[in-house]
Amino acid sequence: MGVLRWAGYGVAGWLAWRIFGPEIVPNFPERQTSGLPIPGRTVMVGENELFVREAGDPAAPTLVLIHGWNLEGAMTFHRIIPDLAEHYRVIVPDLRNHGRSEWVRGRLEVADLADDVACLLDAVDAPRATVLGYSMGGMVTQELARRHPRHVDGMILAATAARPIARMRPLARGLFWLGRSGLRISNREAARVTGELLHRGEAVLPQHRLWMHQALLRRDPDLYYEIGAAVWRFDSRSWVGRLPLRKMVIIPTEDQVVPPSAQYELAGLLPDADLVEVVGGHHETVLNRPEEFVSAIRRFAG
Repeated sequence: MGVLRWAGYGVAGWLAWRIFGPEIVPNFPERQTSGLPIPGRTVMVGENELFVREAGDPAAPTLVLIHGWNLEGAMTFHRIIPDLAEHYRVIVPDLRNHGRSEWVRGRLEVADLADDVACLLDAVDAPRATVLGYSMGGMVTQELARRHPRHVDGMILAATAARPIARMRPLARGLFWLGRSGLRISNREAARVTGELLHRGEAVLPQHRLWMHQALLRRDPDLYYEIGAAVWRFDSRSWVGRLPLRKMVIIPTEDQVVPPSAQYELAGLLPDADLVEVVGGHHETVLNRPEEFVSAIRRFAG
């Protein structure tokens, strides 16, 4: 009982500090700059506003980069965009309820995010492209290729799956609810922890840590976990193998977020896909091993 009592005191103290205490901004020793100083703009998708960045020659072949859950477009791809922009027109949207795009209340499915991307590509006059989807973005890409094939010339599915949560599903759903409850009280601690993990994994450069931290604060806990629930429900196993287009699957072999077994299952459903293994790579490999991603993308996209 003594341990529980002291734990209760700790929680009460933390709540009081979060309610009445000052806002603490992380202080990093290095001079801080933006990780991607490329301006963006918003476009209307139905009645909602989505944010998109573009880089490279508008006349070059088009490459669309779709981010995953938690990180927005610039945060996910800022280490590879400059190199890719030398060869492609690179389009990087922030998905609904992420980054600088509009927060839209209500239940949604991964298919709704794919429909948003299709409308956004129409708005920016990008009728056909190579599409890379990372993590949840890979699920969006699968739905985009199925529902809007006119937009997808080839798809690269990285650190993703056809059914990302195949085991202990009730436990995963419970953790989602618990995470939402914590973020409702305060997002500051989660942003600090996530940023520190990215820094220790060399996924964010020292001079970009404040930029990353501020971006991690831009999320609504209810909408964030509503999208997490859509990922929990996603299952493309019955149809993804029938998509008639060029495919590449990139698997970080030590992924700690999307189980490698689920990623290899996806690759098995796509026997005609080009398989790239990032040996020893974790989920953040697009950030800490960017050269390997640029090489694979250029080989596939031409």
